[in-house]
Amino acid sequence: MENQFRDVSSSSAAGMATGTAARIRELGEKAAQAKDAVVDFGRKAVDGLDAQRAPAAGTLDQTASVLNEQADRVAGAARATADKLHATADYVRKQDIKAMARDVEDLVRRYPGPALAIAAAVGFMTARVLSRD
Repeated sequence: MENQFRDVSSSSAAGMATGTAARIRELGEKAAQAKDAVVDFGRKAVDGLDAQRAPAAGTLDQTASVLNEQADRVAGAARATADKLHATADYVRKQDIKAMARDVEDLVRRYPGPALAIAAAVGFMTARVLSRD
């Protein structure tokens, strides 16, 4: 009878060992499949990022070009304004009051409409400043 229990117990242990080994193989296969899936996903992610690099670089180049053009325009306007201010400073330095009055009178005769608009704006601003006091 003891032999029967030993045989059953030996066959039971052998069956458990075989089952455990099969499970370990199965887990190993699943781990390998999971690893392959992760590697594949990583490869696809890298490929997707690589595909987006060129369009992103192109967009950055376009943006830089637009900013450079706008900076050139603003710089050009600033230079033109500075040149006008220098010319005005030279005019004020070289002309006396009588010559400036003659020049203003000449401008009013040549451009009466804008001269009236400027006079009205100056009058309005003067009235606002004086009415605040």
